[in-house]
Amino acid sequence: MDLCSLTAISAIDGRYRSQVQHLDEYFSEYALMKYRVLVEVEYLLFLAQKKLFQLPDATTAELHAIKENFSLEDAQQIKAIEKTTNHDVKAVEYFIKERLRAVGEEKALEWVHFGLTSQDINNTAIPLSWKHALEFEYLPSLLNLNREIRLLAKEWKEIPMLARTHGQPASPTRLGKELMVFVERIENAVEQILFIPVSAKFGGATGNFNAHYIAYPKRDWIQLANEFVEDVLGLQRLQFTTQIEHYDNLAASFDAMKRTNNILVDFCRDVWTYISMDYFKQKTREGEVGSSAMPHKVNPIDFENAEGNLGVANALLEHLSAKLPVSRLQRDLTDSTVLRNIGVPMAHMAIAFRSIEKGLGKLVLNSEKIYADLDENWAVVAEAIQTILRREAYPNPYEALKDLTRGKKAITKTTIHQFIDGLEISAALKKELKAISPHNYTGIHPEY
Repeated sequence: MDLCSLTAISAIDGRYRSQVQHLDEYFSEYALMKYRVLVEVEYLLFLAQKKLFQLPDATTAELHAIKENFSLEDAQQIKAIEKTTNHDVKAVEYFIKERLRAVGEEKALEWVHFGLTSQDINNTAIPLSWKHALEFEYLPSLLNLNREIRLLAKEWKEIPMLARTHGQPASPTRLGKELMVFVERIENAVEQILFIPVSAKFGGATGNFNAHYIAYPKRDWIQLANEFVEDVLGLQRLQFTTQIEHYDNLAASFDAMKRTNNILVDFCRDVWTYISMDYFKQKTREGEVGSSAMPHKVNPIDFENAEGNLGVANALLEHLSAKLPVSRLQRDLTDSTVLRNIGVPMAHMAIAFRSIEKGLGKLVLNSEKIYADLDENWAVVAEAIQTILRREAYPNPYEALKDLTRGKKAITKTTIHQFIDGLEISAALKKELKAISPHNYTGIHPEY
């Protein structure tokens, strides 16, 4: 069968294709060719700028056109060349040379890929595509999701809610504040991701500029490479490498993403639980079915979908971060095939982010249920009462409240107030204690 969304083996190229197809600009075979061409052309222009040879204006214009107008047809042409070369980077070199010959340029041909090995191209092209995907897709999507959570936190800022620690009723909180916990965690995670450099390797067959130096020993190739990688490509050039980049920073980026995904898994499970507790209802759509057998059901499928995709992404990120920094001696080929999959976890994360946003858009606050849970759990104000009694030096307040509440059923407002009335304290203090309820015993938090 021909490849289409219904015959694709991977769900990201099948069922979810419409949600992630924009990522093919960074992670497809076409994208890899596009970024390889970009690096090769920029390097050729850089060498000419450094006066190693001269480029006529017409040739310079053609080179800019090659990298700026790279098309699917160009990629197909490179693929056709690769059938002969059986080497993907050499096919890119020959493609550029063919384009130069087409405009009558012969003198510059052997400056294409001068002194380089294929990994000088791969280990700049792939980090550059990764950097662009982070800046243009991943981080904007994650920050937008976090903004949606923050907006809900502001909307529900004043909603008191029974907290649960160990699954048991605990000191009340506010719904908005609980959402801000995740907002802060995601913000911190983003800061960690931004702190990690996107690094590259550029230094010849084994990282020592052997070919460059033997041809032009008076040139400062280390400085030239630093300038090219950092100023032209916008990456951080590693100074001591083998044939390949050591991928430690890329692995750190994967690990940081994995931790971010764990935060979002935690968020999805909390929201899922609040839905199961009936704290949230979900908006329905005409014609939508929640269960094939139970007509009443509205399942929290968006948060479940997100959790599943985040889990798949984490499994892949774990392998990538563990495998890529390990390579035999000056290089083996395992990094090459593994690197071709870095877009897969990115796609699963994109699906997850969109699913969470979709799920958030369906939430309808069920304040009646939230308030009812507070009314049914007056035992949680025992902490407040015993703390005030401690302030007043009342003897053994913790033990007194423990005897009243621990393991007892039906601790109500009446039960608590009867207990307060039985205390040998002033009328003013009794009034202060009776003013406490599960609805107002919610503490304080920073403004947001």
